[in-house]
Amino acid sequence: MFGFEPYHILLVAIGGAIVLSYWLPRFLSGREPAASALLVLTGALAFQFVPGMPEALNPTRQPRIWELGAELCVIIGLFGTGLRIDRINSRVRWMPTVRLLTIAMPLTILALAVLGWAAAGMTLAGGLLLGAVLAPTDPVLAGDVQVGPPHEGGEHPVRYALTTEAGLNDGLAFPFVHLGILLAGAGMMTWELALEWTFRDLIFRVIVGVLGGLACGWVLGRVLFDWPRENPLSRTESGVIAFAGVLIAYGFTELVEGYGFIAAFVAGVTLRRVEQQDEFHKRLHDFSESLEHTLTALLLVALGAALPALWPYLDWEHAFIALGLIFVIRPVAAYVSLHGTALRARQRIVTAFYGVRGIGSIYYLAYAGHHVELVNEETLWATVALTIVLSTVVHGLTAGIAVERVTGELDSEEAQTR
Repeated sequence: MFGFEPYHILLVAIGGAIVLSYWLPRFLSGREPAASALLVLTGALAFQFVPGMPEALNPTRQPRIWELGAELCVIIGLFGTGLRIDRINSRVRWMPTVRLLTIAMPLTILALAVLGWAAAGMTLAGGLLLGAVLAPTDPVLAGDVQVGPPHEGGEHPVRYALTTEAGLNDGLAFPFVHLGILLAGAGMMTWELALEWTFRDLIFRVIVGVLGGLACGWVLGRVLFDWPRENPLSRTESGVIAFAGVLIAYGFTELVEGYGFIAAFVAGVTLRRVEQQDEFHKRLHDFSESLEHTLTALLLVALGAALPALWPYLDWEHAFIALGLIFVIRPVAAYVSLHGTALRARQRIVTAFYGVRGIGSIYYLAYAGHHVELVNEETLWATVALTIVLSTVVHGLTAGIAVERVTGELDSEEAQTR
């Protein structure tokens, strides 16, 4: 008998939301559309107003689905980010990244934990966990501020710092997520707990993550370009190898108790060093980028669909945390950390401000919700959702032109058109 299946209505609505999100900005600008904010908006509208839609996925009720979806999206983004980087052998070039990772990120976590405790009455464990969830910048939504694809350059120090920071801080935030989970379970910090966290979560898993990425990236490079020499796998020009490489690097490293996020990025960087000038790297990057964009679009539409269920749990105190992170905490912490680097003042301001939040935060909160009973879980999800929405709007609409101007790219384009 003829009828409308909710599943088919869902497919049409999601497809329409994605098309509209990429199409509508072209009426306003000749630039590539900043579609992230519109994906969230059209997702919310589709699930609210299209009749016959199934119930939206609520992250507080189905955290495992959100965890797995965001996990896959992030590791593909990290691997592709690693493939982008043409040059890695410059201490001066890496100094801003090191400062952002070792100074700005811990300061951001600490500031968010204190703000959560002082403004929202959160526990130490809850504030620390929220800080760890929100601190990492996103390799998935930060395309406008990253370096160009393989062989295309565009490795200005500002873009280089933002790219490498996003590639590494998703993995380096994991120890602090684990610390928040440990505190939530134990109720208080003890010497035994501190030592366990330091040696297992902060040292061992980071080192294993790096080594796992190096090993998997090197082996994959040899399989692609060297073995067998007369008929290497790269001649197939099949970009699906990038996806397979991500799965191997991430899965293997997680099996040996390392941080797979770190391994995914390091594997991409290491693979890029093998036959560095081979054009197949661009094919791998383009394929992984397409997968990344597809999964990101689906997750942002799903986030928009979940917003009506989350907004009732958002209070002014937690909204203040999201606003504080985007407009004060990250910019100040990053700007301070970049003092003494080769970046000029204006470049430090742009680098500090454009720390895009996104899919990584979804993963970490879903991971925590899957592994421990969270207090006020709905409020935490509402805070993270608001932070991502703010970032997609504020950063998404301004990042491209701001970074192009500070790097001199916009001035060069304007000069060429005269």
